[in-house]
Amino acid sequence: MNTELLGSGIQIILMIALSYPLGKHIAKVFKGEKSWSDIFSPVENAIYKICKIDPTEEMSWKKFLGTLLTLNLFWFFWGMILLVSQHWLPLNPDGNGAQSADQAFNTCISFLVNCNLQHYSGESGLTYFTQLFVVMLFQFITAATGMAAMAGIMKAMAAKTTKTIGNFWFFLVRSCTRILLPLSLIVGFILIFQGVPMGFEGKASIPTLEGTTQTVSQGPAAAIVAIKQMGTNGGGYFGANSAHPLENPSYLTNMVESISILLIPMAMIFALGFYLKRKKLAYSIFTVMLLGYLIGVGINTWQETGGNPKIAGIDQSGGAMEGKEVRIGSAATALWSVSTTATSNGSVNGMHDSMMPLSGTVEMLNMQINSWFGGVGVGFMNYYVFIIIAVFISGLMVGRTPEFLGKKVEAREMKIATIIALFHPFMILVGTAVAAYLYIHHPGFVSSEGGWLGNPSYHGLSEMFYEYTSCSANNGSEFNGLITNTPFWNYSCGLILILSRYLPIIGQVAIAGLLAKKKFIPESAGTLKTDTATFGIMTFAVICIIAALAFFPTHALSTIAEQLSL
Repeated sequence: MNTELLGSGIQIILMIALSYPLGKHIAKVFKGEKSWSDIFSPVENAIYKICKIDPTEEMSWKKFLGTLLTLNLFWFFWGMILLVSQHWLPLNPDGNGAQSADQAFNTCISFLVNCNLQHYSGESGLTYFTQLFVVMLFQFITAATGMAAMAGIMKAMAAKTTKTIGNFWFFLVRSCTRILLPLSLIVGFILIFQGVPMGFEGKASIPTLEGTTQTVSQGPAAAIVAIKQMGTNGGGYFGANSAHPLENPSYLTNMVESISILLIPMAMIFALGFYLKRKKLAYSIFTVMLLGYLIGVGINTWQETGGNPKIAGIDQSGGAMEGKEVRIGSAATALWSVSTTATSNGSVNGMHDSMMPLSGTVEMLNMQINSWFGGVGVGFMNYYVFIIIAVFISGLMVGRTPEFLGKKVEAREMKIATIIALFHPFMILVGTAVAAYLYIHHPGFVSSEGGWLGNPSYHGLSEMFYEYTSCSANNGSEFNGLITNTPFWNYSCGLILILSRYLPIIGQVAIAGLLAKKKFIPESAGTLKTDTATFGIMTFAVICIIAALAFFPTHALSTIAEQLSL
């Protein structure tokens, strides 16, 4: 057990240590400064030439958002067409069939919004062609979209007064070529050397010890697993995700994948400090996020390594091992569960549905807060909204006009921030309420067997609560006791995925664009400092209070009630 805890500690230390130089590199990439990554310039210039893009064009925040949304709309139709026709396309040695319209809608939207919620099993639900040209392609594009949006916000924050926030295409292409691609190649080669499949042959027939034959799926898994972790995507190549021995075969691959989940989200905070030349502000934000993350790691590690009191009297020296891989262990699974829900990653190396109730509480709260590092780019953008709210509240408390980085925060920005902050719990709670109502009063609505819950009572509510939380947070993990591949869940989750991805991005970029146009006010003795420990605590308190007010009643009826019943 001590060795397991040591492994968790080493992973956290490596995440932080590697994220700092990566953050410096990311800032250089987005600023257009010289770096070793200039070797990718010919590739980028070819992309610009083929697509007839002028990467030097400065965009207003409205044009920036219009370009972002138009690109995503194009890829939606691309994904839908390929998914419903994949049985006719090449690279399908196992003869997998097409997805239904409702399943293709959910799959396409899910991967397009960087959520990667899967209402299908990877081995049978997709072909090699759609794994590559829908799933892997979207995992690059959507991660780069979030990074480009944050780059635009950073440019707006750095300027004293400006009507433009940079060029979306410039940020998008560079995010792919100079950040995501090199890191994914490194991780991919490590996975290949550790035995993760990377080829295009069909299922292999393996003789078992019992004398029978078992078919084992393979394919280009290493390439897809690398970007799924590095881009906080999380979609499993195999149905069991990173609990599958071919997707995560050893403790080394587990460490590499676990570190990859948080590496860029952590680095983006340091990149903010380097880009704005305000390292102290970045350290303050990073500390608040790290504190929230470590509290979750501590609780889940305590819960999962301590065993289950319901089966007292049985040797549980390895911890509560239901739903976990022995080769990984309970501590590493607990760490992963927090890392994947503190970001918008959603991959799993153990079944969250089988974890202790308090662990489920932490996992959901991570997604409901949605600001402890979060997805690549959008993690800080969610935190940015809380900064605006905290600045406004703090300004009222001290009797000053609220300011952030020399710009007055006024009613318009505050209204947008408030709507975004409340929209997230609104989507989760309304979705859960509708699903619970239908399950109780119309159990045959989506299933001829009468319902879709794998478990009754408290845990059944947790399963539905978790599903919509995961959708709204663009996470993609699930409590897998829920039967979700039905028209109701596919369409309802798809709707929440669309709204919860794009409306916050629109609001966050709008706030940055509106503030950027305002007159810059130099700091004075009376300026509210936003890079201090005091303001960090204030922001932490605002985040926790909003989450508690919004979600505690439902947790009291689900995960907390289940914990008290043990």
